[in-house]
Amino acid sequence: MARDRKFSTEELFQLTHKLLLTHGYEGFTFSILAEQLEVSRGTLYKYYENKDELITEFMLYEMNQFMLKLKEIHLQKGFEAQTEYLIDLIFEQTTIPALIEIGRHIPNTNEKVEKNKKQLDDQRMDMYYQLESYIQLGRREQKLKKDLPNSLVLGMIFQTIAIPNHFEVPRKDWIKGIKEIICHGMFLQR
Repeated sequence: MARDRKFSTEELFQLTHKLLLTHGYEGFTFSILAEQLEVSRGTLYKYYENKDELITEFMLYEMNQFMLKLKEIHLQKGFEAQTEYLIDLIFEQTTIPALIEIGRHIPNTNEKVEKNKKQLDDQRMDMYYQLESYIQLGRREQKLKKDLPNSLVLGMIFQTIAIPNHFEVPRKDWIKGIKEIICHGMFLQR
């Protein structure tokens, strides 16, 4: 039997992150987590009623970290600088979409999980509301076409991390190419 020992929330969340991405929601268990932390499963149950509580708490933590960084977009001067910042941030946080997808499959097993999922939904909406001023800046600076729906522009930017890099283009070059396509298109200017 594993011995009980203390672990930090950061250590717990880092390991939860790793195990979720490795095993997915269905394969993630307190047994695997406890073994990796070198504690008993009972130790985890002292803090969380079930894995859904832990996962949603972890996801709230991740979204909070992302949102803190996203709020700094307005410190960048001009639409192009803000676009660079946003794309860099998205590529820094490439696992957020996978975690959001995992979150969609978590059942409401208790009130705490239901509350956490509601907060996650609210954070996603807050993220898009915060980016409204970014979009409006692009329109004011006449860098963004007026007829493109905001959700389409943001969706295109956020989905770039899902583009597979089959030929293993160096990460720096890959991100630079994505920025070029988003900001200037892929056609030669004539």
